Amino acid sequence: MDPVSLLEIFKRTATGPMISEKEFDTRVSRKLTEVVRNHGIEFDKDILVPSDDGLADEVFEAALDFCYEVGTYCMDTERMIKFTEEEVKYAIKTAPDKAYFGDGKEAKVFLPRKPESRDIPWCHVGAGTVVSNETIQLRLIEGLATIPGADSISPVPLDSIENVPIKGSHLEFYNSLRLLAVTKEVLARVGRPGLPLITLVSAASSPLATIASTTPQFGLTRSNGWLAPRYPELKISNDELCKTAYLLTWGANIGNEFSPLIGGYVGGPEGAAVSAVANCIQGILMRCDYEITWMSNIIDRVSTTGDALWASAISCQAISRNLSFPHIQLTYQAAGPCTKMLLYEVAASILHAVPSGQSAYPHPAGAIEKDRLTPLEMKLTVELSHAGAGIKRSDSNLIVKELLKKYEPYIKNAPKGKKYQECYDLKTGQPGDEYLGIYSEVGKELREIGVPLV
Repeated sequence: MDPVSLLEIFKRTATGPMISEKEFDTRVSRKLTEVVRNHGIEFDKDILVPSDDGLADEVFEAALDFCYEVGTYCMDTERMIKFTEEEVKYAIKTAPDKAYFGDGKEAKVFLPRKPESRDIPWCHVGAGTVVSNETIQLRLIEGLATIPGADSISPVPLDSIENVPIKGSHLEFYNSLRLLAVTKEVLARVGRPGLPLITLVSAASSPLATIASTTPQFGLTRSNGWLAPRYPELKISNDELCKTAYLLTWGANIGNEFSPLIGGYVGGPEGAAVSAVANCIQGILMRCDYEITWMSNIIDRVSTTGDALWASAISCQAISRNLSFPHIQLTYQAAGPCTKMLLYEVAASILHAVPSGQSAYPHPAGAIEKDRLTPLEMKLTVELSHAGAGIKRSDSNLIVKELLKKYEPYIKNAPKGKKYQECYDLKTGQPGDEYLGIYSEVGKELREIGVPLV
């Protein structure tokens, strides 16, 4: 059989069963509760990084049952896009098993991994954190692009242009194109012009800005990546379908992006784990080439609580064991730069995902605090990604539990840390002694609890 075409998906947005969004949310909640119970999935707070392959496979099977029943909800047409069991299984069987990113000497193949694989994971750096001025923007992009071992980058957008806040589609459009031009200029200057942007462009959410950013004058090729978000839980809008249609005709890499919310309609971490796998399957059905996902607790809005780490770890294992599909786990930390707490959270974020078969990268201070992002925590991310390759899940569990003790009591009142300009010299682009000292101290602590950092 052939995969479900995008045109057929478009047809189903107009002909599928009509249902209100509230009714769909209720159906999601009810069905998740049912499949979690039927498959015996239980959160164990003492095992944050499970080693139980049977549990991971049950999560995957529960996600299949969930997909068959629920499908995807089109918010604009208020209809369910349903897929048959045969269509779902064929999509899984024929899912993309690699993604090609970058140009020239930066060209690389993003290959999926299995739990406890010794293969070095894909190392992505950067975040959607906004910055306050062009000097910080340029220095940050330069610092991120020169991190040894970085395979791809997310450039940082401005929060305003000439004191005008970025609000409205016209300013978003302008900011997106400007960010892209600045990034390509910096990458060329540091000798990495082909370094891919796989969350391109962080400032562009509308189809108009996405399409405009692919025009030839900005020097982009199809070897970058564009995100087509899904919304909690298993929802999509016409805007994302428009992006997908355009990107498919151009042959560009399409990234599936989503975030199950623990405490929302998915219920607890068990339902969130199943929903994460289901969203991955939906992304494959929607013709995506790779995915970037994150797990968040609806109360704390971070990825580093115990329940979020467990749900993330077991969903990563369910995907990596049963699919061959490029996957990155995006994570949100409560603390900001120049604090030990942030680096503990970064370590937990990377070291639960890499042994579970995936890649990961952080977002300090929940990515909501302006200027609170530096290359130093991203450098640690790359070093931990390399160190985590080959670590057994049982050892990872012990490490993550030790790290959790160091920061979990402070999540609700986490230190915001310091801004880039307080951590780095704006003239040289180099980190100051204070943050370097913290970085060194935490590195020593990580080695003491068994992390094989070089």
